[in-house]
Amino acid sequence: MEPLTWTGSFGTFLDPIFWVVAWVFIAAVALQIIGSWVLPPVAESINLDGTITRTMGPNLAIRMLVKASLLTLLALCVLYILAGMFTPLGTVGIIGAVAAQFAPVWIALVVTFLVSISYKRRLGLYGKLFDSTIGMIGFALLMFWFYTAVFVGLFDMIATHDPLTQLSGMKNKLPGTPLRSPEEGQFSYYLLGGDNLARDVFSRMVNGSVIVIVIAPFATLFAFMVGITLGLPAGYFGGKLDALLSFLANLVLAFPVILLFYLLVTPEIVATGIPNYMAMVLFVFPIIFVGVLLNSRFYTRPKLRTPLLSGVLLVMIWVYLSAISADGTVINVLPGVMDLFNINSGILVVFVSVVFVNSPTVFRIVRGLVLDIQTRDYVAAAQTRGEGPWYIMLWEILPNARGPLIVDFCLRIGYTTILLGTLGFFGLGLPPESPDWGTTINDGRKLLSIYPHPAIVPAFALLSLVLGLNLLADGLREESLRD
Repeated sequence: MEPLTWTGSFGTFLDPIFWVVAWVFIAAVALQIIGSWVLPPVAESINLDGTITRTMGPNLAIRMLVKASLLTLLALCVLYILAGMFTPLGTVGIIGAVAAQFAPVWIALVVTFLVSISYKRRLGLYGKLFDSTIGMIGFALLMFWFYTAVFVGLFDMIATHDPLTQLSGMKNKLPGTPLRSPEEGQFSYYLLGGDNLARDVFSRMVNGSVIVIVIAPFATLFAFMVGITLGLPAGYFGGKLDALLSFLANLVLAFPVILLFYLLVTPEIVATGIPNYMAMVLFVFPIIFVGVLLNSRFYTRPKLRTPLLSGVLLVMIWVYLSAISADGTVINVLPGVMDLFNINSGILVVFVSVVFVNSPTVFRIVRGLVLDIQTRDYVAAAQTRGEGPWYIMLWEILPNARGPLIVDFCLRIGYTTILLGTLGFFGLGLPPESPDWGTTINDGRKLLSIYPHPAIVPAFALLSLVLGLNLLADGLREESLRD
């Protein structure tokens, strides 16, 4: 079999058009930047009757050219994707083959956007996100990797090979290289090349998304549970409680983040069982948060509160014990029959480290928001009605702090993704054969000047996910400020 080119036979007539439009777009953007400094913002002309007519002048034409060329580029990209999905393998080359592998993701994205836009007026802040172009782009990038992780992790789709399998003769092969002797039913190409251990770069990239999507959002969510549970009473009650919790938060924040991560994930620290004991403490906070939330909400309805609270807490405690209990560790409190799942020790260490490092920052943000919001009239009205402190904190103050917290949550997932990549790059926490993006970048950097593709592919994946989270946060910030 012949190696695949990037665009195959389909690109012989479409590639020139694409590059012409791309250069027009680059030139138009450059003109727009220069025009903002050189050209007047408006063009004025004096009419015969003495009146003045103002128009956008050349700036408007340049702006329209930028928009038209960008839309044309996007249309050409969609054409490449559609052609790759509906034509035989190789017709649109590597781009088409990769697009075809991501077919379930494209379908899920289209369905998500169609449904969300149709009902956006009923979906609150999430629906308003689709009024922001930046927010929609960020959401699309985030959901692309989310759906990729779902289809890879749950349905074993998209990936063309096992991420750990080494195939003879495929070491450091370029993108589009065919297998020497593919077995029956085996995908015939390494679409994005092979790495220094003859593993498929494309399959390792998509499998790496599972690790990032599992750890980063959930670790950030747990950090928010810890920060909110401690930040609300610290800001509301103040006094010695506030001083003590603020001192502990400042103590953790005094350490450099990377150094703290390095200390927590080193084998010597892991061998002492410290991360397991930290997990035992930190994983309790979601139970506390949900328990107090439900109790404060249904306190005046004991017939509903008691069974609801008992059932929810029973399930959460079972999940909690399953999370902290594992064979061969310092904590093994559940028999194997009752243990719902076993978290990989490397993932648990990284997860706990992320929660521990992010919690103090979330605590300080929540504490500051509470100090500001508790002076509002609706809080005083709730106090006058005789509502309890926890009801006021969780059902009056917290909902009105959701805007800044949602924005920070998106940004913090991006920071966590970068931290996970940094840990993997230094070979800390996760196993060395792990397909996470940081480890893959570290493996590929050793021959970066000769074979750049093993490092560039996961680096681009990491960049696109973090960019999507940042754009999503910007879009949410814009829409929350309009409320």
